[in-house]
Amino acid sequence: MTNELVLVTGGSGYIASNIILQLLGQGYRVRTTVRSTAKINHVKKIIRAGGIEDLADLSFIETDLTSEKNWDKAMDGATYVIHTASPTPKLNFKAEKEMIDPAVNGVLYVMKAAQAANVKRVVLTSAYGAIFAGHENRKTPYTEKDWSNLAAKNIFPYQKSKTLSEQAAWKFVEEGTDLELATVNPVAVMGPILTSEYSHSNIQIQQLLAGEIKAVPNVDSGYVDVRDVARLHLLAMTSPKAAGERFLATTGETLSMLDVANILRETFPEYADKLPTKKIPNVALKAAAIADPSLRMLASLTGKYAGTSNQKSKDLLNWHPRSARAAIIATAQSMIDLGIVKK
Repeated sequence: MTNELVLVTGGSGYIASNIILQLLGQGYRVRTTVRSTAKINHVKKIIRAGGIEDLADLSFIETDLTSEKNWDKAMDGATYVIHTASPTPKLNFKAEKEMIDPAVNGVLYVMKAAQAANVKRVVLTSAYGAIFAGHENRKTPYTEKDWSNLAAKNIFPYQKSKTLSEQAAWKFVEEGTDLELATVNPVAVMGPILTSEYSHSNIQIQQLLAGEIKAVPNVDSGYVDVRDVARLHLLAMTSPKAAGERFLATTGETLSMLDVANILRETFPEYADKLPTKKIPNVALKAAAIADPSLRMLASLTGKYAGTSNQKSKDLLNWHPRSARAAIIATAQSMIDLGIVKK
């Protein structure tokens, strides 16, 4: 067991709360940041729902990605930092900078404060969005060597923000510091939710089970369980081999949204009549996105290759995630158990 202090940013987030659970379970002390102290009880509720009642080793500090305030205090005494906090994707935005600036500036606030506090290593939660965007006619699985091509047309600001913020972190360490960096780039994150407030990444399952989606777009994706994503962060934090490396958090499987609907249909037959059986034509979705800005990111992904490889994470860190199917079923089962989805 260890008594080292780990700072986890954005403690109310889906990935962050699972990281906190695993850190506390392994004997670490955890300090986590919240945008407002009003979030503290919510985080405690999640952690208790995850099975940890004794919160003596969990503390909180109020900070924000839009300001340098309190980041020095947040880092004080920390051996490691896991930076998961990031702006949530905005579907309706007036300017790209609304997503990009807080992500890039926030990463730099964290990196500078970590360096000043002599933190050993920062693990940054980046995204698949920093890897796949802007590549046309792709036919081989994406790996950690790939970066989104920001010179391409129609790159959505969310992917830009993830790419530019991760690149800013790598540039910071490359310009001369003892601070180590590793990044984790998850595909779509599924897995059990612990309270009735859930991540934007899980909305798809709720909408499918509720019968809100009559036909699905032609969009392929990788899926990964949040518990495995959290475990990969901890491996990236402690493994000597992880310093200076990116890790794509994926099962290596690619599923269409219709595949997801079919998994739910097979596993939860009582919801079968609510689940879609048809795809929306690409042309129809792109036409709808012209009138409805909230559909634009989805429309930009239609018909795109989405294969990924987790070979590096398996080889370097001995990371072996559960299947995409298991992750999807876990999300649905937890939503049913919590009464979020009614029969």
